[in-house]
Amino acid sequence: MATALANRAAQNQTTGLLRLSFNFFRNLSIATLTESPGASTSASKKPKRKKKKNLFEVAQFLPNWGLGYHMAKTHWTDVSYQITKINLYKDGRHGKAWGVVHKDGAPAADAPKKISGVHKRCWRYIPHLSKPGDTTPTLMKPTENAPKAEAELA
Repeated sequence: MATALANRAAQNQTTGLLRLSFNFFRNLSIATLTESPGASTSASKKPKRKKKKNLFEVAQFLPNWGLGYHMAKTHWTDVSYQITKINLYKDGRHGKAWGVVHKDGAPAADAPKKISGVHKRCWRYIPHLSKPGDTTPTLMKPTENAPKAEAELA
């Protein structure tokens, strides 16, 4: 019985070495095929596809999470939403949004409505429409009461 075990161990060692040598040659031949100059240049020329963003991923880079800014789906023409309210979930990439519909740059509705499809990956920011900070602030003239208040403090 001991000789049978010894013969079996010797047989396993020779087949193991044979398998290792075949695997080595197979890996060597595969490595030389992938290192050909034509294959590496064609892979580098292929541009990567840019992952589109949902409404919240677009809004996160705008001031105040995009409130007051215009956003639209990429396939819409002349229609956009001016964002009025955003409810974010904890992860910051999901939630609910409300806005006023604008057609050709003019408001099409008075009241904001809930925006559908905010999680779809086709949203973009519309920069050429009005932004919240476009209006010039009105300067208030100092009243006559202001100098009196300063005089009273002194």
